[in-house]
Amino acid sequence: MNYIDNFLNQITMYRLVFYYLIFLVFVAIIYAFLGILSFNAISLIVTALIFVIVCYTTNKIFAVIFKVPANIESVYITALILTLIVTPIGNIHDLPIIFWMSVLAMASKYILAINKKHIFNPAAAVVVLTSATQVGAASWWIGTFPMLPFILLGLLIVRKIRRFNLVFYFFVTALTTILLSSILRGSNPLGALRATFSESPILFFAFIMLTEPLTTPPTKTLQGIYGALIGFLFSPQLTFVGFYTTPEIALVIGNVFSYIVSPKQKIILKLSEKFATGRDLMDFVFARPQNFSFTPGQYMEWTLAHQKVDSRGNRRFFTIAASPTEDTIRLGVRFSQNGSSFKRALLDLSNSQTTAAGQLSGDFVLPGDSSKKLVFIAGGIGITPFRSMIKYIIDKNEKRDIVLFYANKTADEIVYKEIFDEAEKKFGLKTIYVLEHLNSETIKQEVPDFSDRAFYLSGPHAMVDAYKLVLKEMKVPSSQIITDYFPGYV
Repeated sequence: MNYIDNFLNQITMYRLVFYYLIFLVFVAIIYAFLGILSFNAISLIVTALIFVIVCYTTNKIFAVIFKVPANIESVYITALILTLIVTPIGNIHDLPIIFWMSVLAMASKYILAINKKHIFNPAAAVVVLTSATQVGAASWWIGTFPMLPFILLGLLIVRKIRRFNLVFYFFVTALTTILLSSILRGSNPLGALRATFSESPILFFAFIMLTEPLTTPPTKTLQGIYGALIGFLFSPQLTFVGFYTTPEIALVIGNVFSYIVSPKQKIILKLSEKFATGRDLMDFVFARPQNFSFTPGQYMEWTLAHQKVDSRGNRRFFTIAASPTEDTIRLGVRFSQNGSSFKRALLDLSNSQTTAAGQLSGDFVLPGDSSKKLVFIAGGIGITPFRSMIKYIIDKNEKRDIVLFYANKTADEIVYKEIFDEAEKKFGLKTIYVLEHLNSETIKQEVPDFSDRAFYLSGPHAMVDAYKLVLKEMKVPSSQIITDYFPGYV
């Protein structure tokens, strides 16, 4: 798995989804040429091109009208999803349907939005709308047995964005509902399960549409409820007063729930200052908008429009390094010689220039019980959520029993030391700076009561996995190990 995780850390989630969808369309074209799929390969190619071109053009127009950065990757992703769930054109009379589905999908991102936050998955929203008006519908042709082995590669996306909890509850609820419905209808339950995986879009739906970050709730608990709700509604046998649900209806209803329970804001931030904090490390400080609130340790998705966007896109997830008690929003970012176009554009950002941030998420936060004893283990730039938490504790004059292990390759990579020194004076924070691998003996020596503590791990995925293994060998229960979402270095 380390090889897979190393690969996933070098690509953004959006670009991974984009490549996956291109691959599925390519496989489908080959199958169509070979006669394995029922439609014409040229029709599929033409359909894909129309979806991509019209979605791209429409999105550009709406981005100018609404004065927001155009996220090209999401445009291509929506166009390719529509290609894979809408039957390819059969004749010239189908062209207007494809055209208007493209326009409406892009319009939904801007018009069906509140405070610049769109509510619905664009592909699902347009299919519900066109089906209701009998203009067009989704056949979900991607859910065929020949495509199944390739669809399973979507598990890479689930691993990349750490949404196994969401997908698990969706599958459990959907399959349970389908089984019970089959039994009540007197049909073969095993046959129903077999058909669900071989003749329905359930896997594609779960890996691609269910997990879309912008319409997913912010915490694991809410994501579990979200997955269960959509899973219950997903069953094709489920009917309400003669009304049958469909995958797109299930997702749109779930999107409404997600919007209700999620933070509503998408904010535009103006850079106040930037400065070096360590070797290859920079802090970016933005003016904090009024009425914007967050919890220490949470992260946001940041969009930075720039020229010559490379294959890693114009969006990134960063933890907010500032405390809610401060009047600024702070990012701590590591740079490398072969950094992405996003990182280069961020480095070139001048005072008063802006970037957009949204999708406030994460439950890597302090426990509500301040008497709970904690151990923080940070690797490199994984220190940022702990800077937020510790600054918050200082400013709130809380008393918490915390030991911080801060691991780096060299001493000149250590940042925020002044915060940790202040915390030592204010509430007794114990900080151990580690310039080599942290082992169980060191933990036991520095934290004799380790079995009574909750461990918070933040840093590169490989490091987090390694320390989780160390803690499990020390017999620390999994319930006492909390890990941060860390999307990679790109």
